[in-house]
Amino acid sequence: MPVRVLCAAAAFACLLSSCAGKPPSEGGSLKSAFAAGNATGPLQTKDDAKSPVALTPAAWGRMSNPRGLAGRDLTVTSLSDIKLRDKEVVLTFDDGPVPKKTERILATLDDFHVKATFLMVGEMAKAYPKIARQVVDAGHTIGSHTFRHADLRKLAVDEAIAEINRGRDAVRAATRTDANFFRFPYLSDSGTLRHWVAQNRMVVLDVQIDSKDYFGVSPAAVATRTMADLRRHGRGIILMHDIHNRTASMLPALLTQLKAEGYKVVSLRYGGQRGPLLSAAAAQDAAFNRS
Repeated sequence: MPVRVLCAAAAFACLLSSCAGKPPSEGGSLKSAFAAGNATGPLQTKDDAKSPVALTPAAWGRMSNPRGLAGRDLTVTSLSDIKLRDKEVVLTFDDGPVPKKTERILATLDDFHVKATFLMVGEMAKAYPKIARQVVDAGHTIGSHTFRHADLRKLAVDEAIAEINRGRDAVRAATRTDANFFRFPYLSDSGTLRHWVAQNRMVVLDVQIDSKDYFGVSPAAVATRTMADLRRHGRGIILMHDIHNRTASMLPALLTQLKAEGYKVVSLRYGGQRGPLLSAAAAQDAAFNRS
């Protein structure tokens, strides 16, 4: 087996194990997930995480004409520019690309004419550059997620910056485009690292709606959690992962319900200019001077 494939398999296994934990006590069906605001009847799914979501005829009818979910393009240069209106969401997918799963998600997004932001792990993009390029060719926004999904708060500042740079370079090489958005693995950040990222032409993407699709639960449980959290917030950046079958399985139903409840999917575009690169020492000095 080629070394690159072995490395990718090891990286994928690491991502799955690092994100997994004890599943929450959630479940049920998409009927419970979409009970509120559903005017046309419940959506159903099998509880097997590997099974595709099976929608009612009414839901499939909406999917046959899915236009109307796509919202505005939002050009940003910093996190503060991401000012969402009521019932606006940003779709984000971390940790990929992964064969078969990323392609399924791309196909669903294309069916609904919406765009997302993919925060790619560098070693995954390096292992699967063809799939990474498919994301770009489909018109989605590209970001990075370090090279090996490291917890940056457990590293020295210079090591953390090297990990960010290596991940961004790998994503750039695979996609042949820039990667101007960044998300901290485990959302584990620091003021120093956030400042360095901002000074190096990247926008940190925080999360308002966490689907927690990394738990080993059914697609229905993921949908339940995501819709309930979104209804509480009313808007926000949704965190999902394009490395799980359950995410790809529940996504058509989730997007159908977003449209039914009047949500719009906002596309992020980077509008900044290249600035001077900061070293690790400069980042620490800048953070000290701000304090």
